[in-house]
Amino acid sequence: MSTIQKRFTGKKVLVTGGAGFVGANLVRQLIREGAAVTVLDDFFTGRLDNLRGLDGQYSLVQGSVADPFLVQELVGKSEIVIHAAARNIIASTRNPFEDFNTNIGGTLNVLMAARSAGAERVIYTSSASVYGNPRYLPINENDSISLLTPYAVSKFAGEGYCQAFYESYGVPVAVVRYSNVFGLGQDPHNPYCGVVSKFMSSVAGDEAPCIHGDGQQTRDFCYVEDTVEATLLAALSPKAEGEVFNIATGVETSVNNLVNMILTLYESPVKPVYIDRRDIDNIRRRVLNIEKIRRALRWTPSFTLQEGLRRTRVWLESPGSTPTSGK
Repeated sequence: MSTIQKRFTGKKVLVTGGAGFVGANLVRQLIREGAAVTVLDDFFTGRLDNLRGLDGQYSLVQGSVADPFLVQELVGKSEIVIHAAARNIIASTRNPFEDFNTNIGGTLNVLMAARSAGAERVIYTSSASVYGNPRYLPINENDSISLLTPYAVSKFAGEGYCQAFYESYGVPVAVVRYSNVFGLGQDPHNPYCGVVSKFMSSVAGDEAPCIHGDGQQTRDFCYVEDTVEATLLAALSPKAEGEVFNIATGVETSVNNLVNMILTLYESPVKPVYIDRRDIDNIRRRVLNIEKIRRALRWTPSFTLQEGLRRTRVWLESPGSTPTSGK
């Protein structure tokens, strides 16, 4: 990831959901690269601790993307908007109405404001959840969509609005579909956290990691620094306008294999425990094709799953680690 090249020097960037896991990592990198960052977050899952050590280096506004007047004001002061605010899959399944208000209504508010203000670029962070159970692997951006959860519905609706605002009004928007992001800053104690940090926390405490189902379900785990770098490239490149990009590794890993890798990393003798699957555990296999973003933006992941896990362990064990919430 670039830490010397100041690609965002002087750019006014609004990050919605900037106190969440991915959002906070985006904010940190943007600040390193010279951006003037404003964070909008309602702290539903985000935490102020996620931005620890950045006092005085960004502006914070506590509020929701569901507030059209607040969004209009903040987008009007920004050149680039990275829209990462969302109710996540667990919260969305529990309360589809709030999911609708935040994920769909909030995205429409951002796009309306960007159209009015003439924003240079809007990045919409979507999810590989929109693919559901694919017919073919790896999954391409133009493959069929299968919406199995309220979260997938709302994220894809946001994508639809992005496409419509690009085609109808010329709003310069790009969509990035994240796949199972993990890494530094993902708080294992947050109920909305991803599985990697939960497994690592259990194993580190000599407790059995709990696997929902048989563990043969697969995912494409992407380290957060890679996710951030790809997102920021999409925020800058003219080739990203109007496009949808998978952000992943192109490597399929079963949950059983993930647990075994973590057990090996910790040299732990504990054995996983298998428990009932959850209502959100309805996707059997996932691995994404990342050829499009490689060709268009010259991006490929820098970190293997093994290296990402190693770095995450180092962070979790460091005295100054900054816990953040899962997106």
